[in-house]
Amino acid sequence: MTTYDDRASLADLTSTAERVRHSVESVIEGKPEVVRLALTVLLAEGHLLIEDVPGVGKTMLAKTLAKSIDCSVQRIQFTPDLLPSDITGVSIYDQQRREFEFKPGAIFAQIVIGDEINRASPKTQSALLESMEERQVTIDGTTYTLPSPFMVVATQNPVEMEGTYPLPEAQRDRFMARVSVGYPSPEAELQMLDVHGGLSPLDDLTAVAHAHEIVKLIEAVREVYVAEPVRRYVVDLVSATRSHPDLRLGASPRATLHLLRAVKASAALAGRDYVLPDDVQALAGPVLAHRLLPTAQAQLNRRTAEQVVGEILQRTPVPAAHARGEMPPGAGIRGF
Repeated sequence: MTTYDDRASLADLTSTAERVRHSVESVIEGKPEVVRLALTVLLAEGHLLIEDVPGVGKTMLAKTLAKSIDCSVQRIQFTPDLLPSDITGVSIYDQQRREFEFKPGAIFAQIVIGDEINRASPKTQSALLESMEERQVTIDGTTYTLPSPFMVVATQNPVEMEGTYPLPEAQRDRFMARVSVGYPSPEAELQMLDVHGGLSPLDDLTAVAHAHEIVKLIEAVREVYVAEPVRRYVVDLVSATRSHPDLRLGASPRATLHLLRAVKASAALAGRDYVLPDDVQALAGPVLAHRLLPTAQAQLNRRTAEQVVGEILQRTPVPAAHARGEMPPGAGIRGF
């Protein structure tokens, strides 16, 4: 059992996160908000969905994050002919030993990169469901525990592009957050040509943190204090999505848990051991929007899920300053 003395301090967390952030940003130019969200999801024990057009650095972001924290990495290229056993593994009969031997699939890594996840069939995508939620894989009646930390970073192209399948609702709901990388600014793109015009930027990248450090940081993030009014604010935001007239599917209770975990990690990255409503507002869009399904009428009116979340944020009362239960740094966690 991990004791409070074994856990990382707040200073350790921010220092390690800053090193990782700087390492990733040395490759991913001009996207600090995307890098911060990736770190937030990692420390919140979640999974990240990166959605954008091809060629903007989705896979590069995932590879850079994995290499920066010295974790085992497996990359899965999702294609229409990919089988579930290619992801989870398969039992092969050993004729010499006269018994079946399990050969682990690509999911048995600490950072799993699912490239173009929506190019595979829903049957293949479903192979990720158990591993993403329960961090285990069951093959032929035997359950195998996945390593820690464990994070799936999946990329997908917009569904309007040729050869893509929309992700099932159950699959999208298991991703803690969705982010769009977007095109770089002209200045960042010019710097990219100067720095990365020759060799791959990953060739010179070295790990700045280790897997065991990330595990300790994750344990520290779990202890970040969330006052009762802020917890209620989280529940109110999620509940509002279930009754909004422009949505035919609101956010699930899993979304509530994911939002709470994400805001804890965000507060810790900001150097606080308590959560503010500002943390909730900043992450409500990335955590909730990809789970919501607009009605047909809302789609005709070109209303997006992100716009609906923004409207809910404006309408939902924010906890008053005296009711937030804010705590001075160091008062919320014995280990901090």
